[in-house]
Amino acid sequence: MTINVMACIDGSRYASAVADAATWASLRLDAPLNLLHVPNKLAPPVTQDLSGSIGFGSQEQLLTHLSELDAKQNKLSAERGQQLLEAAQSRVLRNGVLATLLQRHGELIETLVEFEPSTRLLVLGRHGANSAIDAPHLGRHVEQVTRTLRCPMLLTKDYFKAPKKVLLAFDGSASTRHAVTVLANSRLLVGLELHLVLVGENNDAHREQLNWASTLLESADISTSSHILSGHVEQTLAHYQEQQQIDLMVMGAYGHSRIRQLILGSTTAAMIRNAKVPLLILR
Repeated sequence: MTINVMACIDGSRYASAVADAATWASLRLDAPLNLLHVPNKLAPPVTQDLSGSIGFGSQEQLLTHLSELDAKQNKLSAERGQQLLEAAQSRVLRNGVLATLLQRHGELIETLVEFEPSTRLLVLGRHGANSAIDAPHLGRHVEQVTRTLRCPMLLTKDYFKAPKKVLLAFDGSASTRHAVTVLANSRLLVGLELHLVLVGENNDAHREQLNWASTLLESADISTSSHILSGHVEQTLAHYQEQQQIDLMVMGAYGHSRIRQLILGSTTAAMIRNAKVPLLILR
């Protein structure tokens, strides 16, 4: 089975950044790139029973008209989707990647689940086309995706640049150790500067865990520095990211530790909303 980078393209202001991030990932992983568009599902027209106020024939004409209108809207939506995909294709082509265009009708989550077995990395924007520009919440579809899919996900803001410095939030748990193993077996971060950051007590156990992670990553040609910091997890990571000018943050997911809970519930939305850089989620 061919394993692809999958990019979700819509009409939001994130579309260009998603295309750029997916292009970067495709080149780093030497993996084919698919650009996917799933048109927003149109609400069905309200067809209340008018048989008592209009004739039966008139009602049939009304239903026929609504059906024709719905077909036209779907056709326009598909045409617009094709234009969005072709615009994204032109953008990635300028960077040396020939992408495959995919347009599917139905629910976005169901479509992504269908493609998940062949998806090496899913790239999407923090908000979708239906989100307000400065919405104070995480896009509905994005939150559903992060909860449902288990493939690696790269969430980008409305601008993407190739990262040079990467922060991996690490706590020694099975989840974050798995994230380290995934990165060590991938070409995505080779040659970049990776900061391993553990927020917690500076003790022998934590230093040993960081040493294990650093050794494994270094063996995979990923330059690594380790740091143990104290403080509130979200605030400490955000401050470190800004202070060190980190371009990309990497998080593990699931479990009971504080760091793993960042990818669950309301804290998930807060972390992605407040992150000033793209976020790579590994499971």
